Amino acid sequence: MSAIKENLEKIRERIKNAALRAGRDPQSVSLVAVSKKIDSMLIEEAIACGQTLFGENYMQEAKEKISFLQAAAQWHFIGHIQSKKAKDAATLFDLVHTVDRLKLAQALDKHAGLAGRILSVLVQINVSGEAQKEGVAPENAEELLAVMGELPNLKIRGLMTMPPFMDNPEDVRPFFRTLRQLAEHFAAKGYFDRRDGFELSMGMSGDFEVAIEEGATLVRVGTAIFGSRL
Repeated sequence: MSAIKENLEKIRERIKNAALRAGRDPQSVSLVAVSKKIDSMLIEEAIACGQTLFGENYMQEAKEKISFLQAAAQWHFIGHIQSKKAKDAATLFDLVHTVDRLKLAQALDKHAGLAGRILSVLVQINVSGEAQKEGVAPENAEELLAVMGELPNLKIRGLMTMPPFMDNPEDVRPFFRTLRQLAEHFAAKGYFDRRDGFELSMGMSGDFEVAIEEGATLVRVGTAIFGSRL
């Protein structure tokens, strides 16, 4: 058994167990394999092991991989987006996790419209308030969601966050809980595309089980699948 296949099986089992601990259906959680700086051949190996959802952080790198692998996978963009890169983001990806400002949302809407598609997006919230982190402040998120809701070519699916790095995953739990509570509040006001639910992108290799216990529907795992990057 290859290392990637073994790692994927272990992670899927951990996802299942975390969901069951929280009284959730394991099928409600999707694994986003973070493939930044990972060779396309290794991504092909992961695809052969049944992993079809990948997350990329860097636009040029992602364009090359998507072109090489064609339609063999679904692609999520999970990195910071400059507005000048909005055309690529709007045309290449199935879901953009990191919309955090109106200018970017408007650019994505424009290019999605020109491409004749509706783009699914998440709004990134800076729940920790760290100056170095991207994301709209929680107190400004509702205003952004309200304006984005008027953009015809965007479908707002939920929220995303990047909490502070901490050695103990339990120390990150309050940030995941905050994001879920915000999402529940915004869902009740009708800001998301689905009336019966929303996506929460939160949790990475070191803390995804806690994120699932707090409601994550998309967990972004890279190192635990592919190993350390160069």
